[in-house]
Amino acid sequence: MTAPGPLTPEQQHQIIAQIGNGLASMAPAGWRRLRTEHRAVGRHLETDVLITGPDGVTYSLAPPPELIQLLGTLRSGMYQPGQGTWLGATLTFDTVQGTSVDFALDQEPTWRRPPPPIGFQDELRFFPRAEQYIPSWFRQRAGLEPAQPAEPLVATPPAETPEALKAPRVYDGIDESGRPVVDREPLSPAERDRVLEYLDGAPVVLASRTYDSDAFDPDREPLVPLNFRTDGRWYWPGAVAYYLREHDVAPDPELLTHIRALRFTLPEVGEPERELAVAAITGPPSS
Repeated sequence: MTAPGPLTPEQQHQIIAQIGNGLASMAPAGWRRLRTEHRAVGRHLETDVLITGPDGVTYSLAPPPELIQLLGTLRSGMYQPGQGTWLGATLTFDTVQGTSVDFALDQEPTWRRPPPPIGFQDELRFFPRAEQYIPSWFRQRAGLEPAQPAEPLVATPPAETPEALKAPRVYDGIDESGRPVVDREPLSPAERDRVLEYLDGAPVVLASRTYDSDAFDPDREPLVPLNFRTDGRWYWPGAVAYYLREHDVAPDPELLTHIRALRFTLPEVGEPERELAVAAITGPPSS
């Protein structure tokens, strides 16, 4: 049920184009709109095909096996580890408005025939989700116990001394070949953008005009910023935002919890906070 590997955005667009071409081959000349809706959970699949002809009349056709296979490949290839993949998709090809796609990751589709609990249980086996990415309605359909209430997130308090400022781990370790090791849940695209906005929005307190090499891709041109930023509670190197942006490496879990607890809103950072960060980074002055 799972694909050999994730699909790149370009590969996703290619499959969507294949779907559009396949639908067009089923439609009469002069068609106005092609639309397919696909709903899936585990082995339970439902696919609809609607065609609007040149006379403006919309009618349905039986979906061919090739279409169902392409939609399954797209769904498997869009799986995000720990977050799952979409349960419903609507693809529309319009001669005037062009192509539009809509994927429902967490919303329950409107089923023709409600899937049995085994369908939702299979879904979690085929496309595992972390607890926080299993909606309450999905848990109920799968026959799972209700999720335990999450403990409230607590932000790191403002630092009053350089020693109180916290610094994150850029990655979790080094393997035998010297490459970095990461064991962190990836962020959703929406949260990734908000975390990057927070990291990049904090003021720079120290910076170099040169760049460091990419630990995950040493052959790439050195582009890792050699700078430090602070929010008055933490200070972090430019590598944290760089690796999130370039390699989807989430920040240190403790820093991430801090950012989430602040609801991605950067606190006011004045000159005293900046000076504390510089002192924490450079260490005490030599005597």
